[in-house]
Amino acid sequence: MGLSKVKKRHFWKNDIPEGAENPLSAAIVARDRNVVDMVAEAVRHDQTLLAYQPIVQSHAPETIAFYEGYIRVMDATGRIIPAREFMGVIEERELGRKLDCLALEQGLQVLLRNPNVRLSINMSARSIGYSQWMRVLEKFLARDQFLGERLVLEISEASVMAAPELVIDFMDQMQQHGIAFALDNFGAGNTSIGHFRDFFFDAVKIDGQFVRGVHGNHDNQAVIRVLVAIAKQFDMFIVAESVERQEDADFLIETGVDCLQGFLYGAPSITPPWHDEDASRVRA
Repeated sequence: MGLSKVKKRHFWKNDIPEGAENPLSAAIVARDRNVVDMVAEAVRHDQTLLAYQPIVQSHAPETIAFYEGYIRVMDATGRIIPAREFMGVIEERELGRKLDCLALEQGLQVLLRNPNVRLSINMSARSIGYSQWMRVLEKFLARDQFLGERLVLEISEASVMAAPELVIDFMDQMQQHGIAFALDNFGAGNTSIGHFRDFFFDAVKIDGQFVRGVHGNHDNQAVIRVLVAIAKQFDMFIVAESVERQEDADFLIETGVDCLQGFLYGAPSITPPWHDEDASRVRA
């Protein structure tokens, strides 16, 4: 038999007297506050950098198509903290927008100083409406009219669907600069297939949850086949994320994926993996 309403209430409240502070909630609040403080300090003292991960061509994995730049922060002890440890706490705050600006600026500096590098940077719909982020983008595009042709902006499905009209308008404006757009976490969100006709996506990145272990998962194999078919129907370049095993890579290549990204081909590195005489001067 199920729990009674009275028992359920006590079960969920964990017998905490009314008015008393839930220790778990207090711990979560304290943790989030510490994360915000850590990131704020890193931004204030310019302790942010990018880590670079290669994205390789599926039929020639020794050939790098482009790199993705991931934002990192350093804490007070000098440890490098990946975005997954803090982004969920700060992404809806003003601090998240500032971090977006730093990631974009550092990525554009890399492109400006390394003319043979192509780089993708994550953004969101909130970036478009943030004047500082737009000023950074416009400043670099004005300095080099061909810079945009080596820039890929990645937008997650969730962000796209939060403000589709804003994203479509921004993409339209950026067409003249040659900037490419990739739909990140493809398959994980709720993007309407009908919207693909309205957007200007050049590529999709299949979400890693469908990629990891796909060689032995028939359900995920079916999902990936559908996602690949949809992308091809709309003439979009296809990247698979989180490729960790050769067996998975073999299936993805056979299914028609264009590029592969994951630990099988290289982990994100804060040391620029390309060789350029100016690499040491890149603010990364």
